[in-house]
Amino acid sequence: MARTTPHDPPQTDRRPLYWQVASLLLDELHDGTVPPGERLPGERHLARHFGVSRETVRQALEALRRSGLVTTDRRGSHATLPGRPVEDPVSLTFPVGARPADLSAVDRATVTWEAPSPEHAQALGLAPHRPTLVHRYRSAMPDGRSLRTAVTSFSTVALAEVAELGRYRDRADGATPAQLRRAYDWMRKAGLTLHHRDSITQVGDASSVRVTRRVHDQYARPLEITDLVVNAERDALVYEFTLPAAG
Repeated sequence: MARTTPHDPPQTDRRPLYWQVASLLLDELHDGTVPPGERLPGERHLARHFGVSRETVRQALEALRRSGLVTTDRRGSHATLPGRPVEDPVSLTFPVGARPADLSAVDRATVTWEAPSPEHAQALGLAPHRPTLVHRYRSAMPDGRSLRTAVTSFSTVALAEVAELGRYRDRADGATPAQLRRAYDWMRKAGLTLHHRDSITQVGDASSVRVTRRVHDQYARPLEITDLVVNAERDALVYEFTLPAAG
């Protein structure tokens, strides 16, 4: 009998529960919800996410490890699927469409489920105090000097129509790493045409600038708004443009 792996097509609904969880998790790895190399959520979080016991999660992770799709070290479990390089010009990088100029920079990004700022709520058409997915990003030098910070709020349209983004609601604890580098690709895959509008203003002295990015779709529905603050002395901005929906 041929040896099967979690990414084989389902043969029956009577598959072991851990095998079903492994397949669901593999789907999220394939679509980029968890980028290659990024630490996976902990067993307790995955158990809550999939509605199973931690023992079932352990068995699912072990199945993926045996297939070489997940690796585990002292920092936890990590996805090892090959992914499209961030530098690929076909792929826009969230949240700002550009990477810091200094390759030694250290990035950190997390998501929370909370009420956004009043400015963001108004831009997204959200009622006051209504929570949504809020993404926070910081890039800093090894000595702690900040290169760029960004706060992004997503609209109900984005969360409803982009499955990969919607899945992050269950992980929005403010602690789990959340590198949404492929967010714009996910939006395009969902059939959305992306229109970016960037406004740039000076912050304090000339060393910092603020970029407010608003993204809407082909129906003028807001998708997200980002406030980015850049250290203009150490970083560089790259402007983006409208891209059609995928396919």
